[in-house]
Amino acid sequence: MDESNVTYLTLDWYTEINKYRYIFFFIMFSLYILIICTNSIILYLIWIHKNLHEPMYIFIAALLLNSVLYSTTVYPKLLIDFSSEKQVTTYSACLFQFFIFYTLVLSEFLLLAAMAYDRYVAICKPLEYQTIMRKTTVGIFLVVAWLVPACHVAVQAIASAEAKLCDSNIKGIFCNNAVYTLQCERSRLITIFGVVIVLDLAMLPMLFIVFTYTRIFIVSHRSCKEIRKKAAETCLPHLLVLLSLSVFFVYDVSIARANPDFPKTTRIIMTLQIMLYQPLLNPFIYGLKMKEISKHLNKLLSQANIIPCIKT
Repeated sequence: MDESNVTYLTLDWYTEINKYRYIFFFIMFSLYILIICTNSIILYLIWIHKNLHEPMYIFIAALLLNSVLYSTTVYPKLLIDFSSEKQVTTYSACLFQFFIFYTLVLSEFLLLAAMAYDRYVAICKPLEYQTIMRKTTVGIFLVVAWLVPACHVAVQAIASAEAKLCDSNIKGIFCNNAVYTLQCERSRLITIFGVVIVLDLAMLPMLFIVFTYTRIFIVSHRSCKEIRKKAAETCLPHLLVLLSLSVFFVYDVSIARANPDFPKTTRIIMTLQIMLYQPLLNPFIYGLKMKEISKHLNKLLSQANIIPCIKT
């Protein structure tokens, strides 16, 4: 199939659930509203309370903002597809979704690495914390976390835009790495730079995070009970988020590189992991497990008479 003949792309997932699409529409719409509300509440608490204007909470806010943004990149189009007879998109729109989605997802690894460094300085070098983790430092970390993935993913998106297509059927529910399967032949640039992205934006941050938290747990183990408690309270939530993100990323890379013949149900469940579990996991972990945020959340919900006070 010549590239000039491939203007619109179809998504193959919907054919099997067409008669249940309105039920799925209601479920996905409800989940999208839940994602927006839960993340926005924690963002609001961090914004209005000055005692949460610290580097760790600013990084958490950036992570929650990411969840809102990449959910908004996927869910509205998903809802349109559920309410339509035909699920189609243009190749340019598909690549734009691809670019925004992976820029935000990959930035989470860098944000988690920045959070790990922040915890390392706070626990292992407490006397130097204020000197090292200044507002300028935090700002640089945030810019790097968003700008570097954008530059990397832009290369993949531009190279994919120039590629010839031999298929118009996306094997997925949105434009993720499945766009590579549409190409007649994957260019050397896409292949090589894909490896660079995996190393620079996933593997290296993950190794840095594991090394940093290992150092933190070694230092805290040798310290008093209060230090060990502080390390557990602030580090374990970050590790849970990292674990969840890593599971999806391993699956996503395996789909792009090896293109295994996964059952369609398995592909759907694993793709939904980052669309659903990750954006919902972040606010619940940080809202319930981070002591200071939990206090303010408890107070907010109590004032609104939504639920009785939560023990913090």
